[in-house]
Amino acid sequence: MRRQPTPNLKFEKALQQQGCLAVAGVDEAGRGAWAGPVVAAAVVLPFLNRYYGINDSKLLTPLQREEILHKIYKIAVDISIGIVDVAEIDTIGIGRATYLAMRRAINNLHAQPQYILVDGFKVGFAEIPSQGIIDGDRKSVSIAAASIVAKVARDRIMAELHVLSPEYGFIAHKGYGTEQHQRMIKCCGVGEWHRRSYQPIKDQIKATANLEIPC
Repeated sequence: MRRQPTPNLKFEKALQQQGCLAVAGVDEAGRGAWAGPVVAAAVVLPFLNRYYGINDSKLLTPLQREEILHKIYKIAVDISIGIVDVAEIDTIGIGRATYLAMRRAINNLHAQPQYILVDGFKVGFAEIPSQGIIDGDRKSVSIAAASIVAKVARDRIMAELHVLSPEYGFIAHKGYGTEQHQRMIKCCGVGEWHRRSYQPIKDQIKATANLEIPC
């Protein structure tokens, strides 16, 4: 079995040698969901000599993410999140919404970083140099930390939306297009937390037009 790569500080240390002492890792959660916001996080870590179990959030259980999140908040120099809600996603599209969430996360930091490491393709931040790293949450500790912060923050939001609209089961699937979620949409119709600009949601709205479907 091929071993999964473990995040390290290779990118951060290279930047440190160039004089960048404040490097922010940035990642998002919820880009592919059918409901709920997209959430980005920015994390500036000190230059560590251990990694505290920080890893790609997708490789961790919910309990592990919560435990490591507490460690991240204890050791981080700076942490922030940026949120773009459903109405904004439907207005500007998920690509621009994802960038906007990242931009808000960077702007919400207490101090502007000298360099930004972003999961995926390069995203320009105008006045701040940046680098996109494919699978960055599995290669850079800073990005991996941001992936955990963003994932936990969004999961908590979806838990709150579940309380408001329990019929959709957001607590289980977090708004992603699972079979359970699709059944609930067919049963109860499209709700206020759904991304109406997404084709599966558009299709459901069209299919249920002028029909009353009891939950």
